[in-house]
Amino acid sequence: MTKHRPFDPSRSRAARMARKAPPPAEGTITVRQVNELVRSAIARNVPDTLHVLGEIGDLSRPASGHLYLTLKDRDSELRCVMWRSSAARLKFKPEVGMEVIATGGIDVYAPRGSYQLIARKLEPRGVGALEIAFRQLKQRLEREGLFDRDRRKPLPAVPQRVALVTSPSGAALRDILQTLARRFPALDVLLFPVRVQGEGAADEIAGAIRLLNAKAAALGGIDVAIVGRGGGSLEDLWAFNEEVVARAIVASRVPIVSAVGHEVDVSISDLVADLRAPTPTAAAELIAPRMADLIDGLEQGSTRASRAVRHALELAQARLDTTRAYDGLARPLARLRESSQRIDENRQRLRHAFAGLVGERRERLHRADLAILRFGSGAGFARVSERLASMVYHLDRMLGRILRGYERRLGDRATKIAVALPRSTLARFDERLRQSRERLAGLMQSGLTLHRRMLEARIDAVAARDPRRVLQRGFSITRDAKTRRVIRSVDQVRDRMRIITQVSDGEFRGTADDPRQPGLFDDA
Repeated sequence: MTKHRPFDPSRSRAARMARKAPPPAEGTITVRQVNELVRSAIARNVPDTLHVLGEIGDLSRPASGHLYLTLKDRDSELRCVMWRSSAARLKFKPEVGMEVIATGGIDVYAPRGSYQLIARKLEPRGVGALEIAFRQLKQRLEREGLFDRDRRKPLPAVPQRVALVTSPSGAALRDILQTLARRFPALDVLLFPVRVQGEGAADEIAGAIRLLNAKAAALGGIDVAIVGRGGGSLEDLWAFNEEVVARAIVASRVPIVSAVGHEVDVSISDLVADLRAPTPTAAAELIAPRMADLIDGLEQGSTRASRAVRHALELAQARLDTTRAYDGLARPLARLRESSQRIDENRQRLRHAFAGLVGERRERLHRADLAILRFGSGAGFARVSERLASMVYHLDRMLGRILRGYERRLGDRATKIAVALPRSTLARFDERLRQSRERLAGLMQSGLTLHRRMLEARIDAVAARDPRRVLQRGFSITRDAKTRRVIRSVDQVRDRMRIITQVSDGEFRGTADDPRQPGLFDDA
């Protein structure tokens, strides 16, 4: 393919005509003619190609794609321009302060009457352009987090299908296929042929990575992909240092193994890939397990599984024997009889406990009856009623005093407010005072009513327990005249026993006969 030389303004037709143009006649000339004279002088006396060393000062790259910069040293500055066709071939990104060597020719920019260097080539001083470009891209991608280990995808332990993105005529392909066939012959291999160096190789590699992701499902699934080539110079390996390849590897859903060059070669694709292999052969060894190792692993796993099953069976048999030897299963009726006997014992203890509780309750009821009888004919109830009535009377008086005290305070405050406030405000406060007085009176009345009801309820509760009310309904209470105990059963009556019988309007004494001994005149 014919390689076109970059455009050189010094070789243009206008420059050649300017070199051949005769010197102007004496007299007035135009500004344009002056600039053409300067251009002709430069063309005749300045070489067509200069290699200018300087530090980049001002730098700009507008939308047109041209690159405008200023080269400077300690004492001087030189304006430079690099046309878009030349700037597009730069492998690195020029930056202010970078020391470079600009190769090109001097030309005059007639519209402004200034000369400038038309740079056809730009190289960093001391370090190659490719090395600078590698460092710049590495720093930028590292800041974005594309080198983080957390984002890397794991590789399958035993892949079924692998894709190769490499040159179909390179030694790397042969090495990979031989290694895969030796280690794991059952592995399916898909080849995505690409160029691995030269102009456009990076775009082909990135396109192949995107294609294998798009076609993975249709091809039955791709477990892992190897992207790489054999060794070479930095220029030969540069396709794997392009940003488009790095972005395609990061966006891939299929795990990517990068195998570029030899072990000492490190490319951008190695840094962003899910796994980096030092060589293409090592990449094949990393993704393909040895068949013999798999067989050994299966045999070991089978042995361990057999041993685990045998141990589980032995443990289950031991548990079964222990269960059979358990006394509860060996003699189930004996366990039931023991439980039945325990239930009978608990029932007997509950019966005794209940009988004791009933006796205790009867004793407490007897003591309560004696306490009620101590009130006699009701004098105790009368004293309680009088005490409650006295409490109600004193409560009424106390609440009345409190209410009158509040009324006096409210009156005093009303007088003070009347002196200090205007009539309209005073009327408003009078209304509030009246409402407060009414609410207070209502609350006091409600409280008094509540306390009266509580006292009446207590009086009614006490009166309900008055034995006189029971006696007024025709009942009587008979007690032993000696012990004053209430006779509740005929078993407590003895022959010729002195008794006291209490009715609603008094009591009388008598003698009781033994009900178990029939009298002389009783009917047969």
